[in-house]
Amino acid sequence: MVRRINVRGAGGLRLAAWEFADPPKGTLPGGDGQAPGVLLLHGLMGRGSHWASTARWLSGRYRAVCLDQRGHGRSDKPTDGPFGREAYVADAEAVIEQLGLAPVALVGHGMGALTAWQLAAKRPDLVRAVVICDMRASALGKRSQRDWEQWLATWPVPFATLADVRRWFGEEDPRLERPSPSRGEFFTEVMAERMDGWRPVFSRRQMLMIRQEWVHEAHWEELALVRCPALVVRGIDGELGRAEAQEMVRVLPQGVYAEVADAGHLVHYDQPEQWRQAVEPFLQGALPA
Repeated sequence: MVRRINVRGAGGLRLAAWEFADPPKGTLPGGDGQAPGVLLLHGLMGRGSHWASTARWLSGRYRAVCLDQRGHGRSDKPTDGPFGREAYVADAEAVIEQLGLAPVALVGHGMGALTAWQLAAKRPDLVRAVVICDMRASALGKRSQRDWEQWLATWPVPFATLADVRRWFGEEDPRLERPSPSRGEFFTEVMAERMDGWRPVFSRRQMLMIRQEWVHEAHWEELALVRCPALVVRGIDGELGRAEAQEMVRVLPQGVYAEVADAGHLVHYDQPEQWRQAVEPFLQGALPA
């Protein structure tokens, strides 16, 4: 079962949200008939369907909703934005209120994790728990943005087949240190067939615009304002280093740390069972069903 939900973000922007399984039939204490809500927020270049397997096991206890954030997936892609942090946080805030998910647990990967903790800092009344997956609180800087711009320019678009997409991102991409089949699968999910071949469902120019809005600033102060339970998860070979992750846990008033072996940045793709083992007990403690 897959269900698309049309919602509105900041400024009335059309956003697509998804449920990949029926929510549980039980009721919460108080008899309102609603399972606790979980909103899953993908990273840069991602889409809601990247959370499908996670959403399915979450749906045994919770109402799990996956959002295509602005500029991504099936949501609107305004030509020139806005793509600032305020817009992404306001979109998530609007979705939670429209769907009646509060108090919600936010599960975010990369950029989506930043949105999650910024919203938790801004609206503690809406957020009961946060999962932060492989996202740094430190500023990444100009060099990082320049490297991304150069990398996006190397993509051999259009791809003739999905197999070519899978092979390039999983084996041939010069940024890879070793083959990563899960990375290939991740990128096949964000391609669509056009007249001339397979192209990303997002604009690479817009991805740089979106990233420009957060890579030059650190986000420690907002992290310290997150008062709810917060789990920081990193892949051993991911982008978030152990020392920084542990410092993030120290800064968070109710921070908890977990790391997943044999995983890179795409923790939930690389090691889905270990990812579940890290996240599920945390949510059960922070968001009882």
